[in-house]
Amino acid sequence: MYDILLFYKYTHILDPQSFAKAQRELQARLRLTGRTIVASEGLNVTLEGTSENVDEYLRVFLADPRFANTHIKRSPGTGSAFPKLSVKVRSEIVALGLGVCDIDPNVMTGTHLSPEELHAWFRQGREFYIVDMRNAYEHEVGRFTGSVCPPMENFRDLPKFVKSLEHLKNKTVLTVCTGGVRCEKASGYLLSQGFTDVFQLDGGIVSYMEKYPNEDFEGKLYVFDNRIHIGFYTDDPKHKVIGRCVGCGSLSERFTNCTLDVCHRQMIVCESCEQAEPVRCKVPCRDRFSIAAGV
Repeated sequence: MYDILLFYKYTHILDPQSFAKAQRELQARLRLTGRTIVASEGLNVTLEGTSENVDEYLRVFLADPRFANTHIKRSPGTGSAFPKLSVKVRSEIVALGLGVCDIDPNVMTGTHLSPEELHAWFRQGREFYIVDMRNAYEHEVGRFTGSVCPPMENFRDLPKFVKSLEHLKNKTVLTVCTGGVRCEKASGYLLSQGFTDVFQLDGGIVSYMEKYPNEDFEGKLYVFDNRIHIGFYTDDPKHKVIGRCVGCGSLSERFTNCTLDVCHRQMIVCESCEQAEPVRCKVPCRDRFSIAAGV
């Protein structure tokens, strides 16, 4: 049996290089695969391994007082979700790219809202606005009903789109993302921009889906490994496919990459359209890259 771990922790790490080295040695010893990003602001981790080795990893990791209360997301694995082990040191564990003015979630962040509290909000009819801090292609296959989805290609695009959210400055705003690491930093950024009532979904969308499968979140959740996306009880009649093929518009949850060498953007393409012709982005991607690609 294999398990996949997804977690992050914003906490000050004085020597990221030494910490990364220790993580690399521990993960390699336990034959784990996946990605770990370490920075002075914390760490961001997705790993897969046998259930026994994952247990041992967590025993060692959570024994460190800095990480004892880390929100760990654990789900069944396949044994092939990641091709290798990667442990890297970066300036941020998720890149917002504000430089010296960057947001430190250890200092400024929104109020954590549990999945249970969000579930109650939906059913109480409370006025609030979900702002999805994931990339545009992630929104295409799954999202909360009625959520605001800025068309970001990368998380660092958020400052470009914050003006489009100004009408929500005095409203209750809930930021969401896959596991929590982006929406935690995003909530602090919105507060720094004058938003007054900002929450973040504790544990991210995956935690909500685990507790309330096929409720409020439509479609599947995009994940950055070989599974591509995940769902819970997808044979449930309440499961709703919302993704649409960029070629013919039919309902689909099948991802492939743009065939332009300078692009390779992920997009939803049904099998028929992929077999019919090379898969390429529509405007504006095609306009941006067609000259460079010679097409």
